[in-house]
Amino acid sequence: MELSKVANGLNAARKLKKSRQKFRWSDIDYKKRELGLRERTDPLEGAPQGKGIVLEKVGIEAKQPNSAIRKCVKVQLIKNGRQVTAFAPGEGAISYIDEHDEVLIEGIGGMRGKAKGDIPGVRYKVIKVNRVALTELIAGRKEKPLR
Repeated sequence: MELSKVANGLNAARKLKKSRQKFRWSDIDYKKRELGLRERTDPLEGAPQGKGIVLEKVGIEAKQPNSAIRKCVKVQLIKNGRQVTAFAPGEGAISYIDEHDEVLIEGIGGMRGKAKGDIPGVRYKVIKVNRVALTELIAGRKEKPLR
């Protein structure tokens, strides 16, 4: 572009504003926010936490270079029936979670709501089992109630 064709003069505010608005759409965060794509694709529908029923326990292999089986559970959300995989944090935590238990899940804290660390495809973690905090169960301070 030649210097004379670029609109940067005294009366160029409208042109500058229009081009700024046009180029904002190439920013992924702006586009997702404006079109509401995050809420549309998010199983929790924008909520910080969600309740669900445990369908099965699954072991997910960690990504390279780590070698481990991360204990996770498949959860069907109550609000919309979608299925998600949630990580059970803590040593021996999976033993406190059984099938058909009611669990509360939240985001695992990965970048931009994606998976965290070496667990591929897992975006959520279990924080409560049958309305009792998972950390309390692991520490032995509380016992799991029967549903």
